[in-house]
Amino acid sequence: MAIYHFSMQVISRGKGQSVVASAAYRSGEKLFNERYDKVSHYQNREVKPETFILKPSHAPAWCLERVRLWNEVEHIEKAKNAQLAREFNVALPIELTNEEQRALLVNFVDKTFVAEGMVADVAIHRDDPQNPHAHVLLTIRPFNEDGSWGAKAKKEYLLDDDGNFTYTKSGAKRSRKITTTNWDDKETLARWRSAWAFYANEHLRLAGHSM
Repeated sequence: MAIYHFSMQVISRGKGQSVVASAAYRSGEKLFNERYDKVSHYQNREVKPETFILKPSHAPAWCLERVRLWNEVEHIEKAKNAQLAREFNVALPIELTNEEQRALLVNFVDKTFVAEGMVADVAIHRDDPQNPHAHVLLTIRPFNEDGSWGAKAKKEYLLDDDGNFTYTKSGAKRSRKITTTNWDDKETLARWRSAWAFYANEHLRLAGHSM
């Protein structure tokens, strides 16, 4: 019986996490972390994960290289408490074959995340036949159309009615931070959750399973 599960977490340097190590654990690959000058490799899985990476057309080709992708993220994010990646964990319907589960993931990830500008690193874990599931690591920072990293947020100065700068008591120009995407919004997360339910049900229907 299909079980709905969709959870999210943020991989954060502030929590002592490394996105290279996270990708190594989920993919089962040996990955070298340039920032910490160490190799991450986890070999305790009985079944090798099935992995693939999807990217927007304007993202550079090196995004398809797992080790370079996440080392580039570690490099571009300078802050000691930087958010490095967003991860979703989804349960795959056991009614579907392995090939059908992969097709479901590709469709969902491509239409839901890649279409919005994220690179997605997907690892399917099948260690437990009754609990096939997938980890989806997503880039948090968008890419510009020229393939360079974009900004997570930009500064917007607060002006008066005549279009002049306004100032704080200390004399600094007043401003606020404006995020460049809506990926952190609660409404967006709710939409993604609904999308997973929709795609899972649709692929079950196409495979001949009534819901």
